[in-house]
Amino acid sequence: MKKFLISCVTALALSIALPSLALENGQTVDINTATTEQIVELKGIGAKKAEAIIAEREANGPFKDAQDLARVKGIGQATIDSLQDQLSFQ
Repeated sequence: MKKFLISCVTALALSIALPSLALENGQTVDINTATTEQIVELKGIGAKKAEAIIAEREANGPFKDAQDLARVKGIGQATIDSLQDQLSFQ
């Protein structure tokens, strides 16, 4: 039972840590296809902003570039600047 519990805790820790590590290694998130779970991996983006990004994308079409994220209420230039290297637009 103890080994099972340790395995569960380890799996949980890795599932939380690995997405962040992927972005640190130069990988990007395609903002036009990403799920809420993928978008919240971006530094400074919580669940509500992630949902707002997806809602804007579904209502008005894909984002062409990082500047297009200004269409989303609550995302300003400082956020855009901090996210620019973490995003892709396909």
